[in-house]
Amino acid sequence: MEDHDTGAGAPEVGVSSASRGSTGPGTASWQQRRPTEPRSADGQAGDAPQKGKPKKRRKRRRGRKVFARDDARPENRSPTAGKTGAPAAEAHRPAESVASPAAAVARPEQGTRRPPVYELPVFAALDLGTNNCRLLVAVPTRHGQFRVIDAFSRIVRLGEGLTANGRLGQPAMDRAVEALKICGDKLRNRKIRKARLIATEACRTADNGVEFLDRVEREAGLKLEIIDRQTEARLAVSGCGSLVERDTQGVVLFDIGGGSSEIALIDLAGRRSPRLANHIVSWTSLPVGVVSLAERFGGRTVTREIFAAMVDDVAGRLASFDGRDRLSHLKASPNFHLLGTSGTVTTLAGVHLDLERYDRRRVDGLWMDRDSVDRMVEKLVGWDFQQRCANPCIGADRADLVLAGCAILEAIRAVWPSERLRVADRGLREGILSELMADDGVWRNDGRGRA
Repeated sequence: MEDHDTGAGAPEVGVSSASRGSTGPGTASWQQRRPTEPRSADGQAGDAPQKGKPKKRRKRRRGRKVFARDDARPENRSPTAGKTGAPAAEAHRPAESVASPAAAVARPEQGTRRPPVYELPVFAALDLGTNNCRLLVAVPTRHGQFRVIDAFSRIVRLGEGLTANGRLGQPAMDRAVEALKICGDKLRNRKIRKARLIATEACRTADNGVEFLDRVEREAGLKLEIIDRQTEARLAVSGCGSLVERDTQGVVLFDIGGGSSEIALIDLAGRRSPRLANHIVSWTSLPVGVVSLAERFGGRTVTREIFAAMVDDVAGRLASFDGRDRLSHLKASPNFHLLGTSGTVTTLAGVHLDLERYDRRRVDGLWMDRDSVDRMVEKLVGWDFQQRCANPCIGADRADLVLAGCAILEAIRAVWPSERLRVADRGLREGILSELMADDGVWRNDGRGRA
């Protein structure tokens, strides 16, 4: 799949100079240069009487063969056509009147190989979560892939105070609405074929969640749908399909969110379907995320005892997950691994790589072994709040949430121990785009099969 946050100024896809006008090489301009009379083999007009000494025949330069028009008969391209005295059609036109093969053949093919960007359908996905508001706008490319042409992401903390009050707070809703207004402007400035705008845990559980979405529709002009936990888990899986390699037999994919954490067990030991979500054998959604856990246990000052208590809290929730053993027959396989899509695992990866600035290109798809994950968790637990703020891959926005995310991660690793963890900087938005494009059929006629 291709995911470059190029923004609105992205270059057009597949634009060819040969495709801009209705008249191109090989049509009207080609015919205008055609001689008015056919020439015989000696270079004179076909029916004109020869007077005086015949003109010296010009030798054809090697490699300057003329391409006959579509309505020319095959025999006119034969080397013997001129020897019989019959008209040689286009075969002996003067070289300067013939379009070059590159112009007559290659350019039209380039013009039809890929449609210009203004002909490509545009799709959009918006995810309003407990912590973030994110938007992606993309066009389809190769089979199963797309190219991002605009993006937006902002931490809004919509779920702030939700655990204690059961309602969305006024400042949190104001922040979210302002972010959604920006998203609305971006969507209205483009011709969108299909879009899906979703809201997750914060709006699912808040007493005033539906009331808030009515306000969003009035003020931002966007109508969001609240999706259930099963749909959220499926979309997370769909968004990460390209990071699961062909020899993989089993995957535990987890998405640690702000208010909930989705976990999907994926069995690929049998015949593999193009859609990874078709292989989910069990799933669960824990009603706990980085925001809700940090609010209950504290996020700024986290001792080792507090961290252990957070891990135990999540472990107790996982203990009631009936389908947790559905991949037991694969856990010992070298082709079994964890796949994490969330700010927690991408933050760990950034710290692991010692990045001076977060770089999605280096993080997305990164493999981390068990020992590397252990070291990064231990490092973060040992840092105080100011040290976490100072790290460029954490920053002040995540400094009070990252340890809650690490506690959820540790509880997951205890249930499904694995030697390898793959990091995904992608998730619900990418899953939405993949499903929208597949359902719309944009990849069906690209020569690589159906989506």
